[in-house]
Amino acid sequence: MTDVLQEPADAAAAAAGVTIRSLDTLPELDAACALFERIWQTGEFGPPVPADLLRAMSKAGSYVHGAFADDTMVGACVGFFGAPGRGSLHSHITGVLPQRRGVGYALKLHQRAWTLAHGAHEISWTFDPLIRRNAYFNLGKLAADAAEYLPNFYGRIDDAINAADDTDRLLARWHLRADRVVAACNGQPRVPGRTAEVALGITAAGRPQPGNGGGRLVRVAVPPDIEKLRTTDPAAAADWRAAVREVLGGLLADRARIRGFDRTGWYIVEREAAL
Repeated sequence: MTDVLQEPADAAAAAAGVTIRSLDTLPELDAACALFERIWQTGEFGPPVPADLLRAMSKAGSYVHGAFADDTMVGACVGFFGAPGRGSLHSHITGVLPQRRGVGYALKLHQRAWTLAHGAHEISWTFDPLIRRNAYFNLGKLAADAAEYLPNFYGRIDDAINAADDTDRLLARWHLRADRVVAACNGQPRVPGRTAEVALGITAAGRPQPGNGGGRLVRVAVPPDIEKLRTTDPAAAADWRAAVREVLGGLLADRARIRGFDRTGWYIVEREAAL
């Protein structure tokens, strides 16, 4: 890895108090599986990614790395290369133990440097559009782009986080050498403007509320804590899933582009200019 790529990654790891290294032994891979199982709380269904698959991916040259505080694994990230010629790595899963601030950012910056050093220029991954902190992390702190809305992409997932909800996802594409990405990796997150009409709002009771946003730049709200809502008010959670799928998914299907995510809970979306 060149210094210009490695320096931000090293700085992020130092700030998080971790070292990041490849996972090559069976005990390390088993520890990564246990970490993922603990985070997603999959219980009897086993870890989201089994150790034998991680072993094969590691041997094949995929990205299988862990973040360690002293000798304890506190985060892990796994990705594999896409179709030949695309120059892209798909980051399948990243997990960090709670209260470990900055570790996810450090893992992504390390993954960026590693991917560029291996000849690819883009990383893709999926995330739940209803989870505010993930939307801000991906679109703001990392300055990735949301390329596509994928309804119920994985089907049913039986774990504590997804809680049998439909697995709608946004497909993120991280263009690793883009100016906004370079800035984000040097501590300057992408901040979208807030002046936009409301396409989907939120009521005082926390329910989705259709807006009247017909302008070129619109805002789409998401709930403060969809994971909690899935357990306390499943009906409200289902309403949010349907509303965001209809409004945000509909905008992207009509070739609008997400310009960023405001930390107060809004996607900022720009419609395609009329010809």
